[in-house]
Amino acid sequence: MSTNQPAPAVAAEASDATHAPDARQRRMILIAVCVALMAVIASVSGLNVAQPDLAIEFGAAQHTILWIINIYTLTLAALLLPLGALGDRLGRKPMLIAGLSVFGMASALAGLANSTEVMLAARVLSGVGAAMIMPITLAVITATFPEAERGRAIGVWTGVAGGGGILGMFLSAALVDVASWRWLFVLPVALVVVALAMALRSVPNSRETSGHAFDTGGALTSAVAVVALIFVLQEGPERGWTAPATLISLAIGVVAAGCFVAWEQRRRAAALLDVRLFRERDLAGGSLTLLVVFGVQAGIFVVLFPFFQAVLGWSGLLSTLAFMPMAVVMMMASGLAPKLVARSGSRSTMATGIALSGAGLALMAVLVSADGGYPTILPGMLIMALGMGLSMTPATEAITSSLPRERQGVASALNDVTREFGTALGVALLGALLSAGYRNAIDDRLDGVSANAAGTAREGVANAVAAANNAGAQGRSLAQAAQQSFVDGWQQAMWAGVAIMAALFLYLLVRRPKSRTDAASS
Repeated sequence: MSTNQPAPAVAAEASDATHAPDARQRRMILIAVCVALMAVIASVSGLNVAQPDLAIEFGAAQHTILWIINIYTLTLAALLLPLGALGDRLGRKPMLIAGLSVFGMASALAGLANSTEVMLAARVLSGVGAAMIMPITLAVITATFPEAERGRAIGVWTGVAGGGGILGMFLSAALVDVASWRWLFVLPVALVVVALAMALRSVPNSRETSGHAFDTGGALTSAVAVVALIFVLQEGPERGWTAPATLISLAIGVVAAGCFVAWEQRRRAAALLDVRLFRERDLAGGSLTLLVVFGVQAGIFVVLFPFFQAVLGWSGLLSTLAFMPMAVVMMMASGLAPKLVARSGSRSTMATGIALSGAGLALMAVLVSADGGYPTILPGMLIMALGMGLSMTPATEAITSSLPRERQGVASALNDVTREFGTALGVALLGALLSAGYRNAIDDRLDGVSANAAGTAREGVANAVAAANNAGAQGRSLAQAAQQSFVDGWQQAMWAGVAIMAALFLYLLVRRPKSRTDAASS
């Protein structure tokens, strides 16, 4: 799969798009694919708020509950590239319709599940459906919208991709709070019904006719590599980084990734993903930007939730509501980004977004206070959200513009896989830094606390606050020590995020990924 594709592939793409959609139909197409994307994104984040309810309902251990949540992400990430490529070949509209159907039925099955086995099977099936949907949503935009409008449409898509998870968490928390965890799955089913109706009516079909056989070897090795490496990032903090399962999975992932690269280099134009394209500045810069932005965003969520709940004492619903200003700013910035790209160029917009994101993280690290509460972190949250929104749209467009039109399913899948890797990496890294910082800080604040309470407090801030309720006269001082120690760990994680953003900012300045917009503006 190189940029020098056989002529028949391009001709086939054009033959399915003889009647270009008018402005009204393009708006309907954009709404349809964004509703479909919202269903997938909400299912990634929504189930996190129902962990206690699931444990009680199924009598399951915490590790099993985490698998119910994580197996969806694993399945989704593993199948994105293969199913994105199949969508290019078989037709993007049929793949989208099939994916919505599978995803909707799986979500309904999950809502009716009466055992962990049924729930796990439903989540795997949901991941399959999501992997059919997600790459097609962006591919439909890039294949349908003219170049003059494509940046704005991608801006809307990235806004939903970035802020949709927060909105999904809030709606999920509200449903759990007023009804039960089973109502969580009403939201994706309802979104699927709306997306199906709109897609059947508005979304045109487009497909590629390739002169090469489907890259089965690349599909298999990529799936194994993605599953193994994301498993390491998800399970490493729980099992231990030196545990046999972690090390074996890491070895499998590295070997599979090496085999994938070697195989794809041999396949060249027939490859699932032409890895030689990563030598291009646009693709490398856009991919790295998305990896870091979504990694830091996911890591921040890991830090913020216990801050809201264990330090400030907020409910799950109020905690998710606290994220809403961030989601609104991120969505607005994603829509604004194409205008800035047209004026200043892609690389300047990306670099500005990364600089703002780093500044927001630094502001949170400096101002955060257990006593000051939410107002001490809100300004940093909003600045960070502004920066992330500005950087996501040009980064996404850099990836899609690096691959030819007839391979936009693969381009979109690469964008999505990068997001999933970034999310897993950010949660693992910033979560580990927070935990280490908390343990180091609280050890110096446990003088005079009973050995039993001290041991519980070292496990985490939520455990410490719970132990403080039964610690008698020591309870207040124990709770305050845990909350302040959490803030210390928080600051350590935030400064790590600042360092990562600074490194990415310097990379963008040195490598200077250059899009067509940059070329025109220079």
